[in-house]
Amino acid sequence: MNPTVTSRRVFLTASAALGLASAAGVPAGAAELGDRGPGVPVRPQRPGPELRALLRQVDERRIEATVRRLAAFGTRHTLSAQDDPARGIGAARDWLFAQFQQVAAASGGRLSVELQSYVQPPADRIPVPTKITNVVATLHGATDPGRVYVVSGHYDSRRSDVMDFTGDAPGADDDASGVAVALELARVLSTRQPAATIVFAAVAGEEQGLYGARHMAQQFKAAGTDVQAMFTDDIVGSSRADDGTRDPFTIRLFAEGVPTAETPAEANLRRSIGGENDSPPRQLARFVKSVAENDATGMNVRIIYRRDRYLRGGDHIGFLEQGYPAARFTEPAEDFAHQHQDVRVENGVQYGDLPEFCDFPFIARVARVNGAALWSLATAPGTPKGVKIRTAALTNDSELLWDATPGAAGYEVLWRETTAPDWTHAIDVGPARTAKIDLSKDNVFFGVRAVGPDGRRSPAAFPVPVS
Repeated sequence: MNPTVTSRRVFLTASAALGLASAAGVPAGAAELGDRGPGVPVRPQRPGPELRALLRQVDERRIEATVRRLAAFGTRHTLSAQDDPARGIGAARDWLFAQFQQVAAASGGRLSVELQSYVQPPADRIPVPTKITNVVATLHGATDPGRVYVVSGHYDSRRSDVMDFTGDAPGADDDASGVAVALELARVLSTRQPAATIVFAAVAGEEQGLYGARHMAQQFKAAGTDVQAMFTDDIVGSSRADDGTRDPFTIRLFAEGVPTAETPAEANLRRSIGGENDSPPRQLARFVKSVAENDATGMNVRIIYRRDRYLRGGDHIGFLEQGYPAARFTEPAEDFAHQHQDVRVENGVQYGDLPEFCDFPFIARVARVNGAALWSLATAPGTPKGVKIRTAALTNDSELLWDATPGAAGYEVLWRETTAPDWTHAIDVGPARTAKIDLSKDNVFFGVRAVGPDGRRSPAAFPVPVS
């Protein structure tokens, strides 16, 4: 170990208690807390008894029943019938609404359900004005309801020809599996009440152009909603690849680096200071791996540093476009004979997105990963806001400051080498909202996360420069 590193000192200030700032930008009377060195190693956040109990309630049989029922509607194409009680997207919408209502009835008033509809004018893959409806269930937070986390799957489906809305399109994996995750988590989590709000959604119009999710994200943005994370579960139904190999204990999590909604000014700043690997979605993905890769889920979380796969896109993109942190869960290796394919047998090969090609224990484990992430987010303090790093002068130390986070008992400054994929060190700064650390901001990356009274931690926030 480098002795010059272990002897570095950390200076902390609680701005509410220490008042005036010196000319150098360091608050007067800064409290020296002694030799903290580079902090302690960052460790995964282990699931507590309450979370373990919640995850044990995830029911594989219910998930299977949901997937099979949605596939039985024949087609759920966005342009299919909306008024047929047995076939088409309207029948699927009404069934899902009834299922979420049943969950709400057992929630003791915690969960509310609505149909979020609008008429999409003619556009790409939408030849005529078409009503698009999202089924949205909201678990209202107890103490910080304005902070929101969203999980969704899309209930529309498609055939080989994306404009064919009459033939069978069972859509078991893509994406009855993701809808089943959202519905099952609504059932499990609504028996308790987290601090923040969780939204469970089944959205439409994904295969035609992400229309339903884009509308939902736009509605949140127009209302000024503080969406701090969104996950789409899209194609999470199978652990089998097209060559027959299986990876039943891994889920991919796609998280973009360069922000979709980045402005030219923000792009220039990012190029000057780095940060391509420190976007809010990347911080969210690191958090998910920390809280959801453990024996309570039985899963590995493989973070993919991309917005999505080649030639593909998912409902998280609509949230990224609005500047919300969002990421996509997708099975580890796909079998394309069972996606976007007409149901048929060709040269002895069965094509089509049928329930018999789903792995229901796998979907249940994916639900547990989502559940661990959502519950850990909604019961911890929110991600710190206003995180800044002072750059008024050339120095070999680093001063960070941030706004107060509701529900936080303290904060940690995280750091890592610029080549490290994840945070490696944490420095406990207590309730202070500034920290001066004798590590050069030129050499490492910093982040700040909030810590609740029970030790639950938020995702990290990457600082922006301030003079």
